[in-house]
Amino acid sequence: MSRSDVLLFVSTRFLFPVDSGGKIRTTQILRGMKGGRFRIRLVSPATAELVERYRAELDEVCDEFVWWPQAERGRVFHFARLRHVLGSLPIPVRTDRSRAAIATVGRELARSPAVAVFDFLHAAVLAPVQLDCPAVMFTHNVEAEIFARHQRVAKNFATRALWQNQHAKMERFERASLARFDVVVAVSDRDAQMFAKSYGHAGSFVIPTGVDLDFFSFRAPERDRDVVFCGSMDWLANQEAMSYFMDEVWQRIVAAVPDARMTVVGRAPPRNLTAEAARRGLAWTFSGFVDDVRPHMHGAAVSVIPLRVGGGTRLKVFEAMAMGSPVVSTSIGVEGLELEPGRHYLRADDAGSFADAVIALLRDRPRRTAIANEARRYVEERFSYRVAAAAFEQACELAIRRATGRQPDRIATGAAHAATDLRP
Repeated sequence: MSRSDVLLFVSTRFLFPVDSGGKIRTTQILRGMKGGRFRIRLVSPATAELVERYRAELDEVCDEFVWWPQAERGRVFHFARLRHVLGSLPIPVRTDRSRAAIATVGRELARSPAVAVFDFLHAAVLAPVQLDCPAVMFTHNVEAEIFARHQRVAKNFATRALWQNQHAKMERFERASLARFDVVVAVSDRDAQMFAKSYGHAGSFVIPTGVDLDFFSFRAPERDRDVVFCGSMDWLANQEAMSYFMDEVWQRIVAAVPDARMTVVGRAPPRNLTAEAARRGLAWTFSGFVDDVRPHMHGAAVSVIPLRVGGGTRLKVFEAMAMGSPVVSTSIGVEGLELEPGRHYLRADDAGSFADAVIALLRDRPRRTAIANEARRYVEERFSYRVAAAAFEQACELAIRRATGRQPDRIATGAAHAATDLRP
């Protein structure tokens, strides 16, 4: 294998700015792989302005960049896409499907790359029914599981019915999509086990989570009254988490620590949430998009992760641990991570225990410092983005070996099955 071997990497999102956990993981993998065994050709939506603005960042993660025109998403986007509710594909998957994207990906596949990687399950909607080159699906979550959890926490019948409808479609799409790829990369052992249990898809290739330990440097948690949450606020799971934290946890905290302050760090906080915090007179700050999360995280007494919906591995957990902000999380918030509660973080799965854990850390600087130090040591010993990138390169090589041994009749049978299950 030589540097002339092209790795075609397909993303349904332009990767910059790096403002979400998925983008962080993807860019770190690509950055770690660049200059290695493959010549990386990144394909995604973009605009000429974005390409110009982020040229230096693109050069850090790929050797070539190919793009199709990125569609405008105005204020009514989230309502307009509900028109797809009656289609056979899940709404977010159908939203990522466009003629320009399919044509661009098709042209690049026709150039016979050594291996093609599709980033996130959604990207499978851009792949032809039959993939003629070695192919890798890079999953970041068990998508159908996230939809099922949204259904469980929905507050009214209509919302529950919508999530039930979408969960069935996502489960069907996920099952059919995974079967089409030579290698499925999972980001945790738990996700790999879920693929095996739910879909009979055994043998997923698990990569470790990687953290840039130089960038996310350590600082002791000395801001005694500062609580922080970090996550993209246009993601429904994070919105639900913050609504739950505001409604059921925060008042318990301020009853015990009246001068506690909350900062929500993440792009596009929903207007209803910011307005409700203002209406209640809460000491909450919403940063919106930031170029660098470190000034908000460094020194914070507590980093909260009150997730009740979600999947995959939580990069923000490891980043908080690396930066020295002690974590209080639900079980779902650290799901898939080999962390020891009471040592690396505090676990709390109901509103009362969550508030108690935050209060305990706000009041006890030596305890939170001890947890912060232990958490940083743990991340240093086990995680590096270069290790994750090396593992991903191995997954691509495995796809090439498996594709070499594919039988034509098996390909045809799989393609026919996919054509039935992936119709638009």
